[in-house]
Amino acid sequence: QVQLVESGGGLVQAGGSLRLSCAASGRTISNYHMGWFRQAPGKEREFVAAVDWNGRTTYYLDSVKGRFTISRDNAMNTVYLQMNSLKPEDTAVYYCAADRSWNRIVGLEGDSDYWGQGSQVTVSS
Repeated sequence: QVQLVESGGGLVQAGGSLRLSCAASGRTISNYHMGWFRQAPGKEREFVAAVDWNGRTTYYLDSVKGRFTISRDNAMNTVYLQMNSLKPEDTAVYYCAADRSWNRIVGLEGDSDYWGQGSQVTVSS
């Protein structure tokens, strides 16, 4: 089992930045692809960003490309999402996920195996 705990969310003005962290425990994440998803009120959960097990490949939702950066530190068992130039439409609960399947971690084939509890990000206009 992998336990995931997100932190770093909060309230920020449009144009500002936040850095989300996802701390894993139970197992090393070095064998897992890691991803971030988000769910806004009244909307379905959507894929945001993913990084493969060794950090060499990343993949992003088109609307966050150039603004968000996903990274990982396997030694610290932690994944990060740096969010810059935030917009009100980025407001959502952000979830960290872990999976051995790349297609699942990028949202193409069902739900990932492990999820965090979520961290609220609110961007004011």
